[in-house]
Amino acid sequence: MDKKQLEAMPAWAQKLAHAYFSRTVCTFLLHGVAVRDLHPLGEEGSYGPLSSFLAKELFAGRNHVLSYNRSSGIRALDGNSMADVSNAMVGYDALHGTQFAHALPKEPAKALQLLETFLRLRISERKSIALVIDFAETLVPASEGASLSAEDRFLLVTLLRWASDVQFLAADVSIVLVSESLADISPRLARNPYVATVELALPDEVGRCRFLRHKLAGREMVSLSEVGLEAFVKLSSGLSYLHLERLFSFAENSKKISLTALKEAKKEAIAAQCHGLLEFIEPSFGLEAVAGHEAAKAMLLGTAKALKKGATGALPMGYLVAGPVGTGKTYMVTCFAGEVGIPCLKFLNFRSQWQGATEGNLERIFNILKALWPVVVIVDEADAFLGNRDVAGDSGTSNRIFASLVSFMGDTQYRGKILWFLLTCRPDKLPIDLKRQGRAEEHLALFHPETAQEKNVLYAAMCKKLKLKIEAEVEDFSAYCEGKTFSGADIEALLVRAQFLAATQGRSKVGKAELLEVLEDFIPPSYPLEMELQNLVAVQECTRRSLLPKVYAQADRSQLAARIQRLKFLVGEP
Repeated sequence: MDKKQLEAMPAWAQKLAHAYFSRTVCTFLLHGVAVRDLHPLGEEGSYGPLSSFLAKELFAGRNHVLSYNRSSGIRALDGNSMADVSNAMVGYDALHGTQFAHALPKEPAKALQLLETFLRLRISERKSIALVIDFAETLVPASEGASLSAEDRFLLVTLLRWASDVQFLAADVSIVLVSESLADISPRLARNPYVATVELALPDEVGRCRFLRHKLAGREMVSLSEVGLEAFVKLSSGLSYLHLERLFSFAENSKKISLTALKEAKKEAIAAQCHGLLEFIEPSFGLEAVAGHEAAKAMLLGTAKALKKGATGALPMGYLVAGPVGTGKTYMVTCFAGEVGIPCLKFLNFRSQWQGATEGNLERIFNILKALWPVVVIVDEADAFLGNRDVAGDSGTSNRIFASLVSFMGDTQYRGKILWFLLTCRPDKLPIDLKRQGRAEEHLALFHPETAQEKNVLYAAMCKKLKLKIEAEVEDFSAYCEGKTFSGADIEALLVRAQFLAATQGRSKVGKAELLEVLEDFIPPSYPLEMELQNLVAVQECTRRSLLPKVYAQADRSQLAARIQRLKFLVGEP
């Protein structure tokens, strides 16, 4: 393989080739969501599965290219090696009294023994060989050593021995293990210094553009899609070649690909890849739909402008959004995603009771986020959801998960590409590791409306949200709730009750009588100490004075900290 051919290959194939040419490893572990995707087949201009790419491109010059998995057994990927394998088995049968020349075994232990015999025989003849072992997680699963069966231990030791075998390292031999998730593979193998791990990510913009031009085959994009080529390439981030293939098949046999169809395909692809680990949120509004919080909105609008201009280096790694319950933290961040028009994903529960499954779920999430960028990631109730370093009793799984999360969040290569929003009403409970500079760098604080103008703006927004018709005499909400503090959730509850009351009396609009009656009857949940605590910890956490109400902007920090400690004592916190 010459330099020009190597440079034309995908990045992961180049990484594998460089590791091979270093002559320090002969075992490669391919993992990632793209191991089941299509791959470009060189000058043919076509695409095929990973096995075809390995046989026809990466290992095209090898004398033998074999594959093995539990279902299919031993197969030749180059089309002419099976005869040679059968001939070798004749000698093996004569020596051991077996009949493998007639039917090769599929059982892993026997199959690997035969493959080793064949490898060593051909090495002695100075032949070059590549062996691809697919679904490697079924041979060497990520289990504790004590729980492994005798066969699992035999297979693990065999592969570990091959990886460090002097004869294999000196010869022209490549052993390729394939698995969708690195976390599903035994750590003893995945972290072995004689094993090179190579991640196969979903196609980037360049790859998607090349694939789309191949599918168009000289036709104009308008013939198959309502979305232009350039826009299609950008909007299809997170889709595999297989997903794009299906979209084009649909367009050729049915109707043009619309923007809605593309978004739905993307949503379905993410749901299929993450198996309920992420929720795809499609915002209906921009920041203009957010009532109040003007300083925070201005800051997020600036972020949106920088994103649209591609000034990713000027953006923070993430935001910590704090504030009492009911201040609209989730709604504001969702509207921000709608403002910039990029995917918005919400973390769901990725933890599992099964050994190794949690790490595998998190790895799958990271792969999706890397393929989707730019993307907004929302972690609601972050203080409870993400955990910390002090969790015990689960064999260290929580500690490893927390370490992986903070490491990924702090990776500066994703600055401006993956924008994190950690939402919480108790930022003081969030570990410092997550909210330090380099991770959630900007700390925003949201508060309940205090001034008459703020109350009226929020009231008008809630009326619009509920599509509520009101009489002109009740447009000034602040006049009816003077001296009272309501959250956005409280105002929404009040309006729903007023609407119900008007409907029972046969009225289509809410008037003064209904509003006064529900205000007189309404008893909001009262947790004065907890609410004051949530307000003060948001103030303490905020990194900009401009986001704070005047009463807190110049507050003495030492007195603030003392009051917070007193409130924690009063509400029974340690």
